Amino acid sequence: MTQDSRATGELTVIQLEVEPASAEALAPFGAIVGREAPVTPVSVDFYKGAVKMSYPARFLCEHPVEITLAQMDRRQGEVRYMERHFQHTQAFLPLGGKPFVAVMAPPGEDDLPDLSKVRAFRFDGSAGFAMHIGTWHEFPFAVEDDTDLVVILSSQTGYDLKAKDAKTEEAHGPDLDKKDIVARTGHVFRFDLGVN
Repeated sequence: MTQDSRATGELTVIQLEVEPASAEALAPFGAIVGREAPVTPVSVDFYKGAVKMSYPARFLCEHPVEITLAQMDRRQGEVRYMERHFQHTQAFLPLGGKPFVAVMAPPGEDDLPDLSKVRAFRFDGSAGFAMHIGTWHEFPFAVEDDTDLVVILSSQTGYDLKAKDAKTEEAHGPDLDKKDIVARTGHVFRFDLGVN
């Protein structure tokens, strides 16, 4: 949700209000993955109820799945790039309970995200999320240095990122569509990361 926008020379700054991540708020973008996900746990019979499994999100992927670790430090709360995936439902899962912010726009048919629907969500570190195929997003932002996220993604994404266009600094491939929103629209999204 945009709070205000103001022209700065040729660039329009759109200030995002950072919202708490919840299952309801994230529904247009994907599913929350954590204890608070709105799904019913299923007991695993072998352990007399001591182990419960749940299925908070479906993970779909047309290629081998990679489990990667992103070690993040704080960076400026500014969104220049947004990307989407066509062949998998990427997931971000925090380790160590540290908060992070994710900026997303819902999937759409257009070549760019609907700028009026871009939202920023603060995760408290107790849950992650799995995106719908086609959800526009920027890589999450650490609220504290030394924040670790497990990223579950398609192996194709790595190949697509390596095919970065030197002129546009964008990347495209069978799975990935990464766009320079600032260069293409003259708009930049900014938000306050807040305090620890």
